[in-house]
Amino acid sequence: MGEKINFQIAESSLKIIKNKKTEYELPFLWLRDNCPCDICRVKETQEKRFMLSSVPVDLKPKSVVVNAKTIHLFWPDNHETTIQLKDIEHLQQERKPEKILWTDNFIPNYYDWSDLLQNNDVAIEAFSDFISKGAICIKNSPCIPDSLEQLTPRLGPIREVLFERIHNVSVDGHIYNIAHTSLEVPPHNDFASYSWPPSVQALHMLANECNGGESIIVDGYKVLKDLYEDCPEFFNVLRTFPVPFREFDEENETYANEPIIRLNSFNEVTGFRYSNQLMQMIDPQMHNVDLFYQAYHELCKRVNDEKYKSIFRLEAGHILLVSSHRVLHGRKEFTPDGKRHLQDAYFELDNIENNLVLYKNLMDM
Repeated sequence: MGEKINFQIAESSLKIIKNKKTEYELPFLWLRDNCPCDICRVKETQEKRFMLSSVPVDLKPKSVVVNAKTIHLFWPDNHETTIQLKDIEHLQQERKPEKILWTDNFIPNYYDWSDLLQNNDVAIEAFSDFISKGAICIKNSPCIPDSLEQLTPRLGPIREVLFERIHNVSVDGHIYNIAHTSLEVPPHNDFASYSWPPSVQALHMLANECNGGESIIVDGYKVLKDLYEDCPEFFNVLRTFPVPFREFDEENETYANEPIIRLNSFNEVTGFRYSNQLMQMIDPQMHNVDLFYQAYHELCKRVNDEKYKSIFRLEAGHILLVSSHRVLHGRKEFTPDGKRHLQDAYFELDNIENNLVLYKNLMDM
């Protein structure tokens, strides 16, 4: 026997009952607002035309018909709405791959440059892996300057920022931050000084003949998860206390005053803004500045703890791709006894997530 479906009309909602249990409680305004008909939607684009304020806030249907597949409502203005139950069920499904957190035993998976660019199956696997773990590597890429431009059909447009469209990182170039020296670069994400920092960074090693300089990545979401569980008061101050970040040279300046931790409406971490080298002097008269510095001390200790660091060497032709609102990157000190040239550019995670959906849809056709 199939599931028995009943319904109950409440004061402001419709209850869908399966096997004597309430499956959904759907507000009447929600039902009216989500009418999929060609009057309420732009037929060609499925954009919503209906404006909720055009009906009373205490709207109730004149009558309701529910079966195993649909909800059909008749409204006081004689408009009719039919909503598929499967469309409501679909809303419960996750739209993006599940996040997988990691520590020091993590090494990014490697994907071949040509396969990634030419094979949709490989792109689907790589992007799913990237969205889940926040980092992958691409191997066998051309050791030719500006080759990162060739990734734009897959990753979407390059996110342009100040200080070059594609940055050159070497000890011989324009020095405006620590990466242009041979010193160790502690884990960080780039452009914490932007109000919305780039969300993806590609680091392309063109030449690496020096001793040392191994790459370091840290899963910031794992660091913050552990911090929340161990020190919730510190976590809370880091998500609310504004911190000034500045990056500049002779011609440019970027400046942002934002908390280190960003949460969404579900209190899930969606952003980790961390750059010890770009952090500026904080007004000591600010409320909770002492508590902030205790929290920041604990955070710094964890970010630089070996238990969180994944360490590996990027060779010529390797590209490290990081989800940079999550994963911090850095490198060990190196001896400038040979050629070392890295280029990096920025992309946006929204575009990669979009392309993953498009490629999956193509495979389903």
